[in-house]
Amino acid sequence: MQYFPVFLDANHLRCLVVGAGEVGARKLELILKTPAKITVVSPEAVSTVTKLVNDNDLTFHHRKFEDADLDNINIVFVATDDENVNKYVHDLATERGILVNVVDNTPLCKFITPSIVDRSPIIIAMSSGGVAPVLLRYLRQKLESVIPTHVSRLGEFSERFRDKVKAKLPSVTARRYFWEDVLDGDIGESVVKNQMDKAEQDFELALDAAGTEQNIQGEVYLVGAGPGDPDLLTFRALRLMQKADVVVYDRLVSNEILELVRRDAEKVYVGKARSNHSLPQEDINQLMVDEAKKGNRVVRLKGGDPFIFGRGGEEIQTLVSHGVSFQVVPGITAAAGAGSYAGIPLTHRDYAQSVVFATAHLKDNSIDLNWTSLAQPNQTVVFYMGLTGLPILCEKLIEHGLDKTTPIALIESATRENQRVVTGTLESITSDPLTKSVKPPTLIIVGGVVSLHKELSWFNEKDNNE
Repeated sequence: MQYFPVFLDANHLRCLVVGAGEVGARKLELILKTPAKITVVSPEAVSTVTKLVNDNDLTFHHRKFEDADLDNINIVFVATDDENVNKYVHDLATERGILVNVVDNTPLCKFITPSIVDRSPIIIAMSSGGVAPVLLRYLRQKLESVIPTHVSRLGEFSERFRDKVKAKLPSVTARRYFWEDVLDGDIGESVVKNQMDKAEQDFELALDAAGTEQNIQGEVYLVGAGPGDPDLLTFRALRLMQKADVVVYDRLVSNEILELVRRDAEKVYVGKARSNHSLPQEDINQLMVDEAKKGNRVVRLKGGDPFIFGRGGEEIQTLVSHGVSFQVVPGITAAAGAGSYAGIPLTHRDYAQSVVFATAHLKDNSIDLNWTSLAQPNQTVVFYMGLTGLPILCEKLIEHGLDKTTPIALIESATRENQRVVTGTLESITSDPLTKSVKPPTLIIVGGVVSLHKELSWFNEKDNNE
């Protein structure tokens, strides 16, 4: 981020506006929404500024800017049509360590004013850093349409009872859980409908009940993060990620998805790569148990789907044995995501009437699978974790009956911007120079459907076989 977003306390803010044209008027209208003490200096003023000054009893110096105007000032907006004046005020304010904004001149701004959705006391501020104002305006319009004006009532209600809740519930986690239940439940609905008597009565009962609970019970959510593209997350997955206290994630979870996790959640990496386990599976299981017993909401974030080669079943068995509550949120498994984004349908009436998922992870330099059942005609086989064992995989499928010209695809970083697809045959794929550059995470698809890749590919315009 080039600009660090902050909200300034305007109760004791002393603001200077240099310039009293229409641009200055817009800034005045914005600042007047705060309790800041405002001074305007300009040799001339448009009628809009004159009215704002008179209606709000502002200090107005009807003259050119003087150096002394910056005395005891915290923040300056410069909105004149004289570039030399703008530059002079900017340089002088910067020298004195005063925050300065020269309107519509980003290089001369030590801060920028964001686009605002005002639902006071709830304020949403957005910025493009001055590079895309039209896009920013579009996004603001979208937010204005989906955030109801009465959300301000919830903000005012929360402010009124904040100290009381803090006194009753000393634990930060307990307070957060309580407020989430209030805002998401019937009390929040009553506030939105302006049924304040009912809301306050129900609130007091809920707070008394929360205060008598000695132990907060944590919970574990096994969440499928999908194959990588954050747009493929389910609504439920995103909602739980935003509520998490602790997030336990593996190496297949993309950075873009991690960015959607609640900002102040503790993130614990437990990624596994071949011959390099950040944390043994038993320790991962125990970590989730321990965090839940502390009263935390734990999201176990897994690439793909938790129940398809994700060890979700093993982890749940541990949770059950320790009496820890849990939920499972399915995700788009890597096979579905990779096939869709590579233009390779896993089933097709002319090519494959069945599909099989298998893990081709090497153990003792071999892959122990039922090769006879896998090497069947008119069937698609999807191999997870099979890149290292690719030569063995191809050899065994040919040995057990598949034609050596059977199409095969390697899909690297499926659904992500750097997705890459390399196709060939069981006989040719291992000798293809492109194959040597393919890196995990890579999914392998074998079967006639792979021949449709060039025709149906839509996501990645590059053909990695040319």
